[in-house]
Amino acid sequence: MKQDRFVALHASEWDQLQAWLYRAETKPGPTMRAEQALDFPASYRRLCHHLALAQARGYSREVTDRLQHIVHQGHRLLYRPPPPRWHRAAFFLVAGFPRLVRAQWRYMALAAALLYLPALVCLVLVHFKPEFAHAVFGSGQLLEFEKMYDPSNPRIGRSSGTDLGMFGFYIWNNVSIAFRTFASGLVFGIGAVYVLATNGVILGTLAGHLDQIGYGAPFWRFVVAHSSFELTAIVITGGAGLKMGLTLLAPGRQRRGQAMMAAGWIGAQLALGGFAMLVAAAFLEAFWSSVASFPDWLKYGSGALLWVVVLGWLLRGGRGGHGA
Repeated sequence: MKQDRFVALHASEWDQLQAWLYRAETKPGPTMRAEQALDFPASYRRLCHHLALAQARGYSREVTDRLQHIVHQGHRLLYRPPPPRWHRAAFFLVAGFPRLVRAQWRYMALAAALLYLPALVCLVLVHFKPEFAHAVFGSGQLLEFEKMYDPSNPRIGRSSGTDLGMFGFYIWNNVSIAFRTFASGLVFGIGAVYVLATNGVILGTLAGHLDQIGYGAPFWRFVVAHSSFELTAIVITGGAGLKMGLTLLAPGRQRRGQAMMAAGWIGAQLALGGFAMLVAAAFLEAFWSSVASFPDWLKYGSGALLWVVVLGWLLRGGRGGHGA
């Protein structure tokens, strides 16, 4: 075969492989998952065969040098050491996780509505009907909450416990709520709907009751910072649970087993990122949110900054990569 015909037949494949290798070298890790439509091992074997043919047929240096260069790129990719685990974990949290959240935005929007709408309705309802709080909480629970958010309490949001002990408690409590929200979604999404809506009712009713008795300021000063991580993580894990449940209910064109495997992989990654956010929320809740001596401007200013950081990370994180 003549050189011109050979190049015309295979040049587009070489261009595609070279572009893929460039992205793999400059944007490694989860970024490349969107590029797996290219079967790299098979493409690389064909490229090596093309190089051997070009050399055997005596094609020009321009052709053989180009093929040799692409082969060297592929060799570097095949035999380079894998990135350390901490690097892959950091890359996932910084870029891969927010891209995944954005890709599942419909489930996230539904989960946010299921959490925040009941919270808002109950918050308003308690202001007009204060007795509604007693329908949600027992008298003993309300007394405990009032003690926790009493303006004279030097550690807002809790009645006892060291910072480190409460850190462990908050991790357990937050992660258990998120896990229930995620796992309960397997029951056709009904469990996730129930857990999200129930948490919304509890949050809104508690906030409304404390506002009614004049303890609203300590409550909002307590939640404003860590809520950026905690509430957003609950929405994300709830969205992951809804995806699992709705996929089980309506798998689309895929077989139910295949659809559930794909949804399970996505849901597990979303849940993992959500759990990491809840650890950050627990740290803030134990060592920052409960401190009553900080001035209002610092509490609310830091809370606003954290909300901007969390939302900015989820909306913009990983947008430099392909397919973000």
